[in-house]
Amino acid sequence: MTDARVPSRRRYLVCDPGHFDVRYAINPWMRPGRPVDLALAQRQWRTLVDVYRAHGHTVDSVKPVPGLPDMVFAANAAVVVGGRVLGSLFLAPERRPESVPYESWFKAEGFDVHRPESVCEGEGDLVPAGRWILAGTGFRTTRGAHAEAQEFFGVPVIGLTLVDPYFYHLDTALFALDEENIAYYPEAFSPGSREVLARLYPDAVTATREDAVAFGLNSVSDGRHVFVSPGATALAARLAERGYVPVPVDLSEFHKAGGGIKCCTQEIRS
Repeated sequence: MTDARVPSRRRYLVCDPGHFDVRYAINPWMRPGRPVDLALAQRQWRTLVDVYRAHGHTVDSVKPVPGLPDMVFAANAAVVVGGRVLGSLFLAPERRPESVPYESWFKAEGFDVHRPESVCEGEGDLVPAGRWILAGTGFRTTRGAHAEAQEFFGVPVIGLTLVDPYFYHLDTALFALDEENIAYYPEAFSPGSREVLARLYPDAVTATREDAVAFGLNSVSDGRHVFVSPGATALAARLAERGYVPVPVDLSEFHKAGGGIKCCTQEIRS
């Protein structure tokens, strides 16, 4: 079965964690004053970049800005579909300045950037998944942003309600495996949203809470290789059974801020 899975080359955007720190608390994972090992964070981040490139993917980088410790979480800055960029409008005032350097990078690369009017946290809550965009709400991105995304991209947007504050962004509870399937943690969603996901993805890979708190759902897939937290062992086994190839990458230092592999990775879909 493994040979049937075909990877596709991706273009990723990342941001060096040179200013990474936990200076405020905007999710349950964050504890200001808890030491951050910046040297370890940089080694883990470089390993992620090296692994992407070793698997044939292109990696671009945005220059970090002093005073923006969460800028390393590139996925939150925008969502890109068909070469069109929907930027971000963060809920937390501490993160709102991050939108500017990312917007500047995209414009320098020749992209037009649409600024959302509603709170919108990029791929944190807007997950392109084949025929539609899965869109989270409940803690950060608003339903108004879901409507903006649908109008801007012309792609059906499926709204999903998150109910567990530890999974405050959709990308902490769900990721796209390929154009047809996903992996997710059902209990992170409202009953109605769980039913929607079950109808849309009857063959989805479901994860346990242990997988989820290990940031196993904050993963990146190229259709064959799944770059996943090494702590999500049960999930990795289930993925392997389905013919995917788990590629463990440890970003544990970033868990202190509530982030992981996907949070650090913006995909540029041209």
